[in-house]
Amino acid sequence: MILSSLDWIIIGAYFALSLAVGLWTSRQAGKDTASYFLAGRNMPWWLLGVSMVATTFSTDTPNLVTDLVRQNGVSGNWVWWTFLLTGMLTVFVYAKLWRRSGVLTDIEFYELRYSGKAAAFLRGFRALYLGLVFNVLVMGAVSLAAVKFGEIVLGLPGWITLTIACSITLAYSALGGLKAVIITDFVQFALAMIGSLWGMVYILGLPEIGGLSKLIAHENVSDRLALIPDLSDPNLWVPVLLVPLAVQWWASYYPGAEPGGGGYIAQRMFSAKDESNAVGATFLFNVAHYALRPWPWIIIALSSLVIFPELKDIQSAFPNLPTDKLGHDVAYPAMLTLLPSGLLGFVAASLIAAFMSTMSTQMNLGASYLVNDFYHRFINTEASEKHLVRAGRMFTVLSIIFGGGLGLLLTSAGQAFTLLLMIGAGTGLIYILRWFWWRINAYTEIIAMFSSLIIAGYLNFGDMELEGWQKIVIGAVLTTIIWITATYFTPPDNDETLKNFVKKVNPGGPGWKKYSDGISSEQWSVPRGILSMLLGCLAVYGILLGVGQLIYGNNGSGVLIIIIAVISSIGLFKIWK
Repeated sequence: MILSSLDWIIIGAYFALSLAVGLWTSRQAGKDTASYFLAGRNMPWWLLGVSMVATTFSTDTPNLVTDLVRQNGVSGNWVWWTFLLTGMLTVFVYAKLWRRSGVLTDIEFYELRYSGKAAAFLRGFRALYLGLVFNVLVMGAVSLAAVKFGEIVLGLPGWITLTIACSITLAYSALGGLKAVIITDFVQFALAMIGSLWGMVYILGLPEIGGLSKLIAHENVSDRLALIPDLSDPNLWVPVLLVPLAVQWWASYYPGAEPGGGGYIAQRMFSAKDESNAVGATFLFNVAHYALRPWPWIIIALSSLVIFPELKDIQSAFPNLPTDKLGHDVAYPAMLTLLPSGLLGFVAASLIAAFMSTMSTQMNLGASYLVNDFYHRFINTEASEKHLVRAGRMFTVLSIIFGGGLGLLLTSAGQAFTLLLMIGAGTGLIYILRWFWWRINAYTEIIAMFSSLIIAGYLNFGDMELEGWQKIVIGAVLTTIIWITATYFTPPDNDETLKNFVKKVNPGGPGWKKYSDGISSEQWSVPRGILSMLLGCLAVYGILLGVGQLIYGNNGSGVLIIIIAVISSIGLFKIWK
């Protein structure tokens, strides 16, 4: 597919805008590490919330949704919809605690919460692990989608697409730091939402589709519409619904849905003006991510079952696509090639923007770990703020080279998603409980981390033939048993560290009772936070599923579900107010 001159002008204009933002913010970003990595800690909730949503919407996100819909139907999306539980728990329990901690990164938290050499080792190791290994894996998955998008929509070899997009991303991210990332995220989100909605409307109007009602009734689509998997077939509902709801949401460490908050979500909370802005930003993110965005992608994915019902149909339409990149996830960019000139350029720019948004965040986040929690902490403790900013820019360059290179080696979005889930399976509960149980220590996290890696490696590369969900459950259960046992056989942190943590963060609850003497007491907000979390989930799921029923033409049930969502929202507002 060759884009028209108009399409390339639209894409070029977006590139120019991104560079302009980087240049505009570069002077302020270079002042110190707080400016470069946290945008000066004065960002408003609405801008941070949109930035979180934009980061989570990368080029691989609609590809992943398309992969799930084509293989498991609409209900297959529960494997990521259940992460709303984690998100809402972060909103109403953890957001204010993270903001109170006052740290620059979520890894710096380790030496606030834990003590001794074990805490220092954990901070340094996690900085290298998350900054280089895990972060590069995330960037590789995102780059893979850009490769497929470039080969199908832009008609360019994957490495050329990556080189161009990564160069622009690197330029504005390295120059402007997190503030440039957040501002461009706002533009990127607007482009992405308009592009996906406009593209959906055009595709529904194609003669082969014939509108929404004909799409829903099509024989290739009608058996993929269920919002809840068939509960009479355990092979369907156990991996798609039960495991994500019962285990995955709290057990797995996944970017953007870390149990207890973390990663770029924590980074945005640290960047907020105050606690209320941190809470508001995470709430906006969860509503927009789960309730507002999925349906345009789902409808385009369902439409692809009409245009390209089998993989061989995609292969016939795009004979130059490498065999190792052929999968159900490429059906999304394949559908975009049906768009007319102008609209194709706009949608292409929006997906390139989505790619750049995620990559810029991961670059800045990874560099913050490597600079603040490894280089400055262990290599050059006397480094000036200007020197640390220069080091951050250098690490930004290295991370994008490694991430883009990995993208050329991966093959499918589903493969990367499952691998990310399995690597951290079983460690998530620690990130939830460490705020409220004094007995968890640095050794707990170290043992859990290494156990998870060893178990995931054995389950993936050993002789056991297991489904992906079985590996996640086994890994989570074994890792959890190991770290809970290790907690009781390893020494606790010293009393001074624990008292200082309670004094600064004031998490409250029975788990800190012995260290709360002399601390101003306030009503423990966790029970109210958990109730708010449940009401928030009801509200968001109600909107998501209610809109789905309306799209399917089931107006009665759709209106009823949305009414439940509205009632839940009113209850949430009254409780949280």
